[in-house]
Amino acid sequence: MGKKLTSRSEDYSKWYNELVVKSDLAENSGVRGCMVIKPYGFAIWEKMQAQLDKMFKETGHENAYFPLFIPKSYLSKEASHVEGFAKECAVVTHYRLKSAEDGSGIVVDEDAKLEEELIVRPTSETIIWDTYRKWVQSYRDLPIMINQWANVVRWEMRTRLFLRTTEFLWQEGHTAHATRQEALEEAEQMMHVYAEFAEDYMGVPVIKGTKTESERFAGAEETYCIEALMQDGKALQAGTSHFLGQNFAKAFDVKFANKEGKQEYVWATSWGVSTRLMGALVMTHSDDNGLVLPPNLAPIQVVIVPIYKGLEQLDKISEKVEPLVKALRTKGISVKYDKRDTHKPGFKFNEYELKGVPVRIAVGQRDLENGTYEVARRDTLQKELVPAEEVLDKIKGLLEEIQENIYKKALDFRNDHITEVDSYDEFKRIIDEKGGFVSAHWDGTKETEDKIKEETKATIRCIPLNVEKEAGKCMVTGKQSSQRVLFAKAY
Repeated sequence: MGKKLTSRSEDYSKWYNELVVKSDLAENSGVRGCMVIKPYGFAIWEKMQAQLDKMFKETGHENAYFPLFIPKSYLSKEASHVEGFAKECAVVTHYRLKSAEDGSGIVVDEDAKLEEELIVRPTSETIIWDTYRKWVQSYRDLPIMINQWANVVRWEMRTRLFLRTTEFLWQEGHTAHATRQEALEEAEQMMHVYAEFAEDYMGVPVIKGTKTESERFAGAEETYCIEALMQDGKALQAGTSHFLGQNFAKAFDVKFANKEGKQEYVWATSWGVSTRLMGALVMTHSDDNGLVLPPNLAPIQVVIVPIYKGLEQLDKISEKVEPLVKALRTKGISVKYDKRDTHKPGFKFNEYELKGVPVRIAVGQRDLENGTYEVARRDTLQKELVPAEEVLDKIKGLLEEIQENIYKKALDFRNDHITEVDSYDEFKRIIDEKGGFVSAHWDGTKETEDKIKEETKATIRCIPLNVEKEAGKCMVTGKQSSQRVLFAKAY
């Protein structure tokens, strides 16, 4: 199986696009800007979904489902929200088709115009807050802690598989609280949940922070985020959590009677991650040979490939391998025994290397005679012979080691690509030549932020949390600054 991938150094964007398709994660569909997520790609998403869902439920959230369609008037109720999403909305205007009178095909039935157009959800705040109005009367009804797994549509002109598509899959949490403090704590908590998932399961190191006013979610008072760095030196926003204040409660008149019987507006949050995480996973770890998947999310953690001549040898190998397969599965390790006779071992080795399977075991006649297995790890491509009686413990330890190793490799790369600068000239040089995160002072104004973006295409990715404040001067204007912020070019 010839991989023939463009190398990352030659053309990173082309490498990514080829890898997503050739590794069977996804492909473009007949609908412009939309993708088909193939079974192997969806298996990774399912593992992401299952772990995140578990983490959400452990923090007190429940799943529900809300309509795909939103009345146009709902979007008009929260001014900054509609302004933020208006240019990305797909609109349903009619509810019926009919055959053309000239026999040329199907046309829209002009008599079937909707009284009010429907928006295909770009996000669900408006339809959910209209619903919450019916659910909330008293402080006893709070908090509401809801998550939904869904698809959304945001009309995009330039798309790329997983990173930016017109339709994508995601989860969106929407919570309602009695106090400002509770809502703030919820928004921060979910940022930490996302960071834990990214680092412990995806093996992707992230920086926690808040967005500037111009980069916040439309309708939010504060946006918390986790930012990751890809191998080409560009940043990727891996998850966001928003403190919405009382904006949506006021827009949809969601009030509750407090313990004193006084009417108050509730406090809100929303938070979400999407199939964009699949893109982050590919770009953070993979190499010129194909995917490198973290064992915690790999659909197949171990593949076993028999090397044989004739069915008699295969039967003997299978007799030895099947107890190992059973023992691995008993330990919760996903394993595939690939005894297809339609492909040669070399083809299979290439296939599983391309698909990023963390551990590959090869076993042939000589291994049967010597009581060994050849064990190869995907992250370093190293191979070793392991005695049969030790292989079970070896694999378990190896999966843990690979998970740690790919995280450390990504962390070292990220740390090597955070550069402190004090002058605007140095900033522009680093952005153009080295890339990565650039830590610099900024005067806090939108004008300066816009100037930097226009001149360098770099944006403020976040105002980092949990770092020591360091007074300084803005690299552009020389005005006072209380702390450094992180800039980068981004996806």
